Amino acid sequence: MNSSTPQPQQAAKPTSPESADTLYESRKKLYVRAVTGVFANWRWALVWITQIIFYGLPWLSWNDRQAFLLHLTERKFYIFGWVFWPQDVFFLAILLIISAYALFFFTAIAGRLWCGYACPQTVYTEIFMWIEQKIEGDHIKRQKLDQAPMNGEKLLRRGTKFVVWALVALWTGFTFVAYFSPLDELLRSVTTFGFGPWELFWILFYGAFTFLFAGVMREQVCKYMCPYARFQAVMFDPDTLVITYDEERGEPRGTRKKGIDPRTVSKGDCIDCGICVQVCPTGIDIRKGLQYECIGCAACIDACDQVMDKMNYPRGLIRYTTENALKKHWGSKEILAHVLRPRTLIYGTILVAISLAFVWGLATRDPLRVDVIRDRASLAREVEDGQIENVYRLQVMNMTEAPRAFRFEVSGLPGVKIGGEQRVEVAPASTQAVTLQVLVPYDAGKPGSNPIHFQVTAEDDSSLSVREETTFLLPR
Repeated sequence: MNSSTPQPQQAAKPTSPESADTLYESRKKLYVRAVTGVFANWRWALVWITQIIFYGLPWLSWNDRQAFLLHLTERKFYIFGWVFWPQDVFFLAILLIISAYALFFFTAIAGRLWCGYACPQTVYTEIFMWIEQKIEGDHIKRQKLDQAPMNGEKLLRRGTKFVVWALVALWTGFTFVAYFSPLDELLRSVTTFGFGPWELFWILFYGAFTFLFAGVMREQVCKYMCPYARFQAVMFDPDTLVITYDEERGEPRGTRKKGIDPRTVSKGDCIDCGICVQVCPTGIDIRKGLQYECIGCAACIDACDQVMDKMNYPRGLIRYTTENALKKHWGSKEILAHVLRPRTLIYGTILVAISLAFVWGLATRDPLRVDVIRDRASLAREVEDGQIENVYRLQVMNMTEAPRAFRFEVSGLPGVKIGGEQRVEVAPASTQAVTLQVLVPYDAGKPGSNPIHFQVTAEDDSSLSVREETTFLLPR
């Protein structure tokens, strides 16, 4: 045959699903095994503490009002004895900075402590998994229930679980809104279903996402949605305590009878039971090394320690340790000695300094504020007796929890005085606008702008006083 004769084209073989590149990994549902132990107790302690605070705080009262209320309508934040105004946004900025440095500090010391013990995603996942376990059974029963055909029992268990989840989620959404709208108004709205549009929206919105994130998506939130999982490695160093599998001690892994010395069968301490994977809420195998999906919950440590106890092996095959400690075989004293290193000292120093500044700012916060605004409609005019009048508008903010009466005084020019009423009563935690006419003799000062001072003093407490400077215009 002539080599130049064209050959028939062969049909392209279809690409198998296994060899095709995919944009994302298909989810394999996890049936997380329940675990008990020291770290599980710590997680549940944080669940109780955080949720008692979250659900209970709106019910506390202080001076006949809600103790903790971020009242957006009134543009005031009530936090026990403090009332914060929009002008106090500085404190919010400082609080956010403190939170950021606290995250850096604790992450540098012991990894993802926030994620593993106090993050709302972790907390509510624990709650929803506990409800699921009580209604549908342990991880094996849940898997069998999913695989079983739909019948009356499956429908009853699945429906009961969803109803309980929905009730918890709605109550969570209701509590969240109670931080921004007075609780007594919300309770009255429950009986009449008279919620405002934004209140109803946020109750349903927050409740729906609680149901979705904690009940349905779970580990997907931590693996794919949370940004902290992506940049956590930047805050780690070889002396950061992280959950680690001791490969030198555990390998080679393999099964054996209880009580057998692993060295007599040329194996490590790991019996390859897989329980550390079964209890992981994100489904990773910690024996493959530190992975970004690890949230630091330490469930694998509790599980492995129980297996080691049953095999009569020392605990700590999976434990909190550092990269340097594994390489150099450090003990607890050497590990703790390296906790105080330049990174943690810098973070800790900055955190303490900012926290002290925040506390000092709150302690010295002035409970009286006065804003002076000139009347721009009439800068200056001549009135009777040849005097010059300037008009000012004073905003008096009483930031205390008691009604107060304040007196006004003015100084700075010879013969300067206030015409008309010289006192005002201001309700608790409220603002009162006052218009004051200030009079001075025609020749009291130089032409143009002259500095004067308003002194605002509480009648019942002379120490509660504010001095504000402004200008008086003398025309010529």
